[in-house]
Amino acid sequence: MCCVTARASVRRGLVALAAALTIAAAAGAQEASPTIGDVAPAPAVHDLDGKPVELSAWIGQKPVLLEFWATWCTSCAALLPTVREAHGRYGNEVEFVGINVTVGETPKQVREYLASHHPPFRVLYDDEGVSQRAYNVPATSYVVIIDRHGRIVYTGLGGTQRFDDVLKRVTAG
Repeated sequence: MCCVTARASVRRGLVALAAALTIAAAAGAQEASPTIGDVAPAPAVHDLDGKPVELSAWIGQKPVLLEFWATWCTSCAALLPTVREAHGRYGNEVEFVGINVTVGETPKQVREYLASHHPPFRVLYDDEGVSQRAYNVPATSYVVIIDRHGRIVYTGLGGTQRFDDVLKRVTAG
């Protein structure tokens, strides 16, 4: 009898868990990711010292490339040469911002990574997940390019992205 009761209890727990996951998925589905043509969100994100930095300092002022990254992200490491090359070409006209997603990382670890890898972007530390939620970031190595008017013109994911043509377009006019 005890095994039957235990199985029934487990089954009820699994049904409740499935219902909760379904509700959470439905709620998440209602929060659509910003897409190409949308006005880019401009939340405040902390820097490595915990001070808030307003993305609106650049978004709507000049073109911006945002990369959501982590020190442990292999796709981010694969993308780094492309970001370096783009920064070499467009760094005077485009603000490059790397938003660390902070999963499993401390500011100290991020600083150590910066000291050894020297990524070509201003680093923010999204310890509250504000920008990740605003952009509904699917994974690390997620890139969003925003034109000078504050509209999203590119989104991409992974280590093999090519966005030179997009940057050329947003800096041309």
